[in-house]
Amino acid sequence: MIWLFVLISVILLNVPFGYWRKDVRKFSLPWFLSVHLPVPVIVFLRIHFGLGWALSTFPLLIGSYFTGQLLGAKLYAFWSKTMRVSGCLFYDLIRARWVIIISR
Repeated sequence: MIWLFVLISVILLNVPFGYWRKDVRKFSLPWFLSVHLPVPVIVFLRIHFGLGWALSTFPLLIGSYFTGQLLGAKLYAFWSKTMRVSGCLFYDLIRARWVIIISR
């Protein structure tokens, strides 16, 4: 059960960073930060929940890491077709909500 919680947390943590990564130029400083800033949080989750460092655990966490990044990038690509996006998922969510409220 702890594994499922950690894997879902890693995916959800990486969605905003994947969203941001899609908006910046590849291999720039913001791109580097969007890829690497979630890593210390993932290491903290591993240590806090006592998951250990066995080699067999890496594919699960790496897979969930890239799943979150990919979901964020896909969300950015989808929304950029329908509205102007800023690169910040939370800002765009709030702005999209206000557009729906105002258009009613």
